[in-house]
Amino acid sequence: MDRRLFLTYVGSSTAALVAASSGIGALTGHAMTANHLMDGKPSGKVKPLTTPFKPLNRTWENDLVLPNGYTYNIVASYGDKINSKGEIFGDAADLTVYFPIDSLQGGTNSEEGLIWVNHEFPEPENYMQMLGINPANFKKENLANYPDLLKLEKEAVGGSVIHVKKENGKWKLIQDDKYNRRVDGTTKIELTGPARGSKAVNGATSVEGSLGNCSGGRTLWNTALSCEENTEYGSSYGWPNFDNSHYGWVVEVDPFDPSRPVRKHTALGRFAHENAAMGLTKDGRVVVYMGDDKGDECFYKFISKKKFNPGNREANFDILEEGTLYVANLGKQQWIALDYATNTVLQNQFDDQADVLANARLAAKAVGGTKLDRPEDVEIHPHDNSVFLALTNNSGHGNFHGQIVRFAPENEDHGSDNFTFEVFIAGGQQSGITCPDNLHFDSKGNLWVVEDFSATEDNVYAAYKNCGVFMIPTDGKNYGEPHQFASGPLGCEVTGPWLTPDETTLFLDVQHPSTWNPYPGQSFGRSCLVAVQGGHFK
Repeated sequence: MDRRLFLTYVGSSTAALVAASSGIGALTGHAMTANHLMDGKPSGKVKPLTTPFKPLNRTWENDLVLPNGYTYNIVASYGDKINSKGEIFGDAADLTVYFPIDSLQGGTNSEEGLIWVNHEFPEPENYMQMLGINPANFKKENLANYPDLLKLEKEAVGGSVIHVKKENGKWKLIQDDKYNRRVDGTTKIELTGPARGSKAVNGATSVEGSLGNCSGGRTLWNTALSCEENTEYGSSYGWPNFDNSHYGWVVEVDPFDPSRPVRKHTALGRFAHENAAMGLTKDGRVVVYMGDDKGDECFYKFISKKKFNPGNREANFDILEEGTLYVANLGKQQWIALDYATNTVLQNQFDDQADVLANARLAAKAVGGTKLDRPEDVEIHPHDNSVFLALTNNSGHGNFHGQIVRFAPENEDHGSDNFTFEVFIAGGQQSGITCPDNLHFDSKGNLWVVEDFSATEDNVYAAYKNCGVFMIPTDGKNYGEPHQFASGPLGCEVTGPWLTPDETTLFLDVQHPSTWNPYPGQSFGRSCLVAVQGGHFK
């Protein structure tokens, strides 16, 4: 494909894209500043956007709709076998993280790599169709009596590592026993950090499985961070012997080394993690920004005690095990440490640091964390170190359409305790977007946004029809103006946008479509990973 077609406006800096994809805003070395943030106006330093596609209009069409000249192919769908062991690609695809096959050698291969895909939740009613179980006769309390159904549910969640390659112009799943594997609801996962073995997790040093895997991120040392968004799924679905304290953490997976243990990092706190955006402080420590995806919950960051070592991958594998978790107080424009040792408020309400981290929501409120409207995805701008946070909505506050908030850390240092902020864009009819969810930057600094809502012809989202994908410039004359790039099939969310380093392929997930991409022999649609390219300049 001719790269001039697909994101002509993003420029040619592969290094900048790798940084943006990894959340390494501090490493790009660009001189743009965030000074213009405080008056809510663009700096005007960037040339006007020349859109390489004609923006779409809202539609109810039951397909992944793209601008003229762009095509997609399905790379992997729920139920596809990924290796000779018979492991399958899971359900409810969400996050995608692309790792060039030569990543560990510093390479940027954009036609072959490994992809980590999250699988957020099981869809029991679909599996009942597959197994011939009548939902009217089923009670979740009796799930233990349906071992085949329980097996399908546990295989559906967690995440997949898959080897992908572009062949004859299309991306395909490579059957590969070296890399392809699953983390699911049965995988043994190690706990790290202050809560490991503590009373707060009922003494556990390892736990069974991961679920609720929503978004996440990529570390500076080429591993995937997968975020457990909720803790109640097990009890909601009737899974036996479910321990809530073992879920709601950030999970780290090394896609290149199946022998390396999968780990949940308790130092990053337990809540409804949406994603994990990683960068560096000015003194070289790792920062991870995280949102708590629920109405009236908070915005967090973690700063490691240890400094990042860019020359030794192995030296960084314990970097997320020790550090300080902070919560944002927007009224004071400050980060407040959730540190039991130094905070008397926490000492009066919690047993120890493990208790604070396992109950991070309560601790955050106790020290003055600001309640927000569903803090979901957060990403670091590749040029000026500002931090973008999607607040999806909060119907209890009458905020049905959400907004994206932009934070400017003091001195552009993620290690600072102080920040300023502004609303970058508000959802609703004026902007044309609603319920912003996953975010992703290209190398020029344009923000890619997907939506999370469920429209019917007579509810508050009727005018927005199917969930879409938008590109929004963050500077220049088109600052804050959304351009719709894609529209998802009926009933779905389009999730997990991620660009290859050369910015010629955009990976997306189509999650829980109603009937599109049907499961063989069944009527329900399948979640899947797709690759989007533009071919009409060929």
